[in-house]
Amino acid sequence: MKCLAAFQDEQFIEIIREVGFECDCCGKCCTSKFNDHVFLLDDDAARIKALGGDFLRPAPYFDFCDNFGRFYVMGYALKNKPCGDCIFYTDGRCEHYDIRPDICKIYPYMLHREPDEEGNVEWRQVGGLNQHGLYHNDINDETCREILRHVKKYESEFLGQKQKFLNAIKEHFKKYALRHSQQVYDRRMREYEKGNEIEIYVYFRGKFEKEILSKQIINL
Repeated sequence: MKCLAAFQDEQFIEIIREVGFECDCCGKCCTSKFNDHVFLLDDDAARIKALGGDFLRPAPYFDFCDNFGRFYVMGYALKNKPCGDCIFYTDGRCEHYDIRPDICKIYPYMLHREPDEEGNVEWRQVGGLNQHGLYHNDINDETCREILRHVKKYESEFLGQKQKFLNAIKEHFKKYALRHSQQVYDRRMREYEKGNEIEIYVYFRGKFEKEILSKQIINL
């Protein structure tokens, strides 16, 4: 969090200005070619849950697995269609654009969450440079600063959610005398790849929500 706060605003603004990205609604960022999942902050997940549909799944790349074979992950993601595209992406458009997740709003401008060798938080492009959207446009200072504000807000909330998740895992494992097991993790993932169900606890608004997942139900 300190590294993020210390990131030089003017440096990031210069990068925004140089990239000059503008969305042309091509929809490529919503496809499996560029993104394999859309991670949701808690507020994003709450808005989408309020729609009432079956749109969420545990975020992939599970963080922990206890010695009983139960997985833990720090949040939800949007489901994907069988082709791998976002569940909201239909006929070249987002069906719920007005409440799209924060990560969609700031794409492709993001910051690295991992410090480099000198402890600096570096900027990165999520993907698709010059392969979608419009680049090298003139972006005024006001727009640059608005993009910067949204990016820092997203990254701050992401790191905050991650820290709360790690603290909750520590307390949960201590309370129930559990431990992370990489051996069990690998074995259960092999079983999952073969079609077996796995038990996942998703961290959402300070609590763990139990989900049962299999390859058959991960996509619509």
